[in-house]
Amino acid sequence: MSIRLAPPPSIPADTLCSAVDWALASRRSIRAFLPDPVAREDVKAILEVARYCASGVNTQPWHVYVVSGTAKDRLSDAIMRVYDDPSLTAEQDEPYDYYPQEWVSPYLDRRRKVGWDLYGLLGIEKADKVRMHAQHGRNYTFFGAPVGLMFTIDRGMGRGSLIDYGMFLQSIMVAARARGLDTCPQAAFNKFHRVIASELGIPDGQMFVCGMSLGYADHDCIENALVTDRTAVSDFTTLYEE
Repeated sequence: MSIRLAPPPSIPADTLCSAVDWALASRRSIRAFLPDPVAREDVKAILEVARYCASGVNTQPWHVYVVSGTAKDRLSDAIMRVYDDPSLTAEQDEPYDYYPQEWVSPYLDRRRKVGWDLYGLLGIEKADKVRMHAQHGRNYTFFGAPVGLMFTIDRGMGRGSLIDYGMFLQSIMVAARARGLDTCPQAAFNKFHRVIASELGIPDGQMFVCGMSLGYADHDCIENALVTDRTAVSDFTTLYEE
């Protein structure tokens, strides 16, 4: 498969020295996928590469549940039944605090910007709760992607293992880009971890980490025109030279 290594507009071409750089810089959260199937061999190849990522004392604390076809549809239907019922949604909790209890700047500003930029592209007004609900609900149908990945970790592992898990997730997304595929990592699934565990038979000893959509981006959908800002290296780096 031939892949055109075109850099995203915000990255100068002369700074990209390899296909790995291209995959890192061109990765985006895709929110509309084509129905085109992803070969099982490609999914296995992505996980085969990602398993080489680093982890503290080689713990490798990840477990992946891959859903596609009718299995994915059943999972989506189960989540949507809860999501569309406010009384059931109110009973849900999250397995861990992914986001802070209190948002402060600059993180609050970045969160708001990506939300309103997306809704702006879709023509969703701030007061339009019905369309907001529908758009957020597309998370649970994997934005139309043919493959969903559900990630868990042994409950006995420490918080440092979530750092390892982040490297594993990034490795999956980069390996997918190298194969011309796209992804969307989704903490939105966390609130429905009990539904997911029930549907997939996830043991009680495993904690849900997040979900991910995998497939081919539909570039005709306006939401995929969203490109989020990245702060300059100088804004988050302190250099000591003497």
